[in-house]
Amino acid sequence: MSHRNLPRPAAVYGIDIGKNIFHVVGLSCDGTPVQKARFRRDTLLQFFARADPTIVGMESCAGSQWLARKIQALGHKVRLIPAQFVKPYVKSNKNDIIDAEAIAEAATRPTMRFVTVKEIDQVDLQALHRIRDQMIRSRTRLINQMRAFCLEYGVPLRQGAGLFKLDLPQALHDEDNDMSSTMRRLLGDLYADLLRLEDRIRQVTKEIEAIADREDVARRLMTIPGIGALGATALLAAVGNGLQFRKARDLAAWLGLVPRQYSTGGKQTLLGISKRGNLYVRKLLVHGARSCFRHLDRTRDRLGSWLDGLEARMHPNKAVVALAAKMARIVWVVLNKPGALYERRDPAFA
Repeated sequence: MSHRNLPRPAAVYGIDIGKNIFHVVGLSCDGTPVQKARFRRDTLLQFFARADPTIVGMESCAGSQWLARKIQALGHKVRLIPAQFVKPYVKSNKNDIIDAEAIAEAATRPTMRFVTVKEIDQVDLQALHRIRDQMIRSRTRLINQMRAFCLEYGVPLRQGAGLFKLDLPQALHDEDNDMSSTMRRLLGDLYADLLRLEDRIRQVTKEIEAIADREDVARRLMTIPGIGALGATALLAAVGNGLQFRKARDLAAWLGLVPRQYSTGGKQTLLGISKRGNLYVRKLLVHGARSCFRHLDRTRDRLGSWLDGLEARMHPNKAVVALAAKMARIVWVVLNKPGALYERRDPAFA
């Protein structure tokens, strides 16, 4: 066979991930497709075990983290790409092979933003947070449903989960209200479900707090005002060591805590915060910043004078978001400097 007929080696592979079927496209150094293949789950890793080490791109989606770790172990360099960044490279019609080719092309771009491959501990920790968040949402839905049932019988209950748990048993035992026996039984069952759900939430919260207590990085993150065990472990699960961000502002931007920009013609226009990135971590940082904004002893912390200046010139909600962005920058410094702690610089001990 002439050397001209030999297939050129692929410089980058793109994988379109499916549940059981995976489509792979290999591109040469000049971007020409040189290989197109379709694999089942059990044969995909065999293919990459035989392939020469190269770049492998795939969309960041369910199952991509596991596959990325497996392919990395085979000596390849894996690049996970957010799905919205792959879409501009899809040409004409859409199918699995075209998607895989677009992924391979996107993986070669020098300015592309990639998702970090997570360690197994990070995936487990993130799962704990997601389970806890899902249970809290379920608790809110359950309380709202019980509250609505009570209103159907003219029994209003006070706002707040704590007050609701005090008022509902009293309403169930009050024979003078208009609640039917069937509704009392149904609400009793739902209330038992609520207590079991809260017990499960407490168990998961204790497990997360135990992880925070034994992780050195989490303990250092908790020295930052407004960041507790939940915030520290959520940051570790989502960010890891933070090396994927070049500077502190990049972490704040990834969390959606910096202004959205719409600038053209040399005129800079800054809008509200972008709200991109990890919604859960951003929520924890903003709530922590709000608590810090209200309760921080500003005479004993170096953030005090800065917060006073913010409060004097802008709305408190804007000041809270600005504090959350500053907290994210401090997080990046703590993650990237081994042994770094947040120092209050208390004037009383100066």
